Amino acid sequence: MPMYKVRPFQGGPDSAVLAEHLPTCMYRVRNVHRHLQGGGSAAATVSSSPQDEVDPSLQALESRQDEILKRLYELKAAVDGLSKMIQTPDADFDATNIIHADEHPSLTVNAADLDTLLGKDYGALKDIVINANPSLPPLSLLVLHSLLCERYKILSAVHTHSSVKCVPENLLKCFGEQTKKQSRNEYQLGFTLIWKDVPKPQMKFSIQTMCPIEGEGNIARFLFSLLGQKHNAVTATLIDSWVDTAIFQLKEGSNKEKAAVLRSMNTALGRTSWLVGSELTVADVVAWCALQQTESTNAVPANVQKWLKSCENLAPFNSALKLLK
Repeated sequence: MPMYKVRPFQGGPDSAVLAEHLPTCMYRVRNVHRHLQGGGSAAATVSSSPQDEVDPSLQALESRQDEILKRLYELKAAVDGLSKMIQTPDADFDATNIIHADEHPSLTVNAADLDTLLGKDYGALKDIVINANPSLPPLSLLVLHSLLCERYKILSAVHTHSSVKCVPENLLKCFGEQTKKQSRNEYQLGFTLIWKDVPKPQMKFSIQTMCPIEGEGNIARFLFSLLGQKHNAVTATLIDSWVDTAIFQLKEGSNKEKAAVLRSMNTALGRTSWLVGSELTVADVVAWCALQQTESTNAVPANVQKWLKSCENLAPFNSALKLLK
């Protein structure tokens, strides 16, 4: 049996029933604001015309919102256009391009590669600014500065922030005697170290546009990548693992953790000359500095002791040792 039974409708086109306006919404609610402002009763009958229910103030608000959204869209389009015109560090230097080679190339970088890495084609000196606490000097960053000086023309400077009362003389001269004989545009890279009361090292590459990179290990990775050394994904992951191990376990860990890391290093160095493969990497730099700063170089396994001497035979490591005396 059907739920509803409707009588057949019979009527001509002039029928009043056919002229009935079908509703466009399920429920129709009166405009309370219009009735109250006009002094009418709140229980007034609802108008049958939808146009009568639109409040002029709401229409003005809607028009204003549309205008704001339009201006925001135009502003976004203008910013997108400017971002394509202005060269940023991400466009000048792409760190992802250094992990695709399967072999271990030399650290030597030709002049064309240096221009590409540092954006010399755009005629701008790239500035590296590092804030570090003199009570915990980032030794690995000083070693990397020396390595970079062997391959770049660097304008180096050391400053002291007002938050630090006293800085040892050897830290003030950690870059040696700096004499500026040329203008800034003659250099490829600016390297500024500021001794400041900060919990951990902070670095900016291009001061205006880049967020700070924090932590000695992260900064060391970035600086070493400027040397142009390339690795495949597996080797790059292994290097990163050694860097984190050196920072968080060898340098900041317990005695038990340090002993475990030394055993792992001894095993790895029994197979290769350096921690990862046959070439010096940032893992060697960070691990060597961590050992020096923890004063654990005397009681180390044989392979680690041999590796320490190999590091110290290189001039950048040897000059960094003078800062610890």
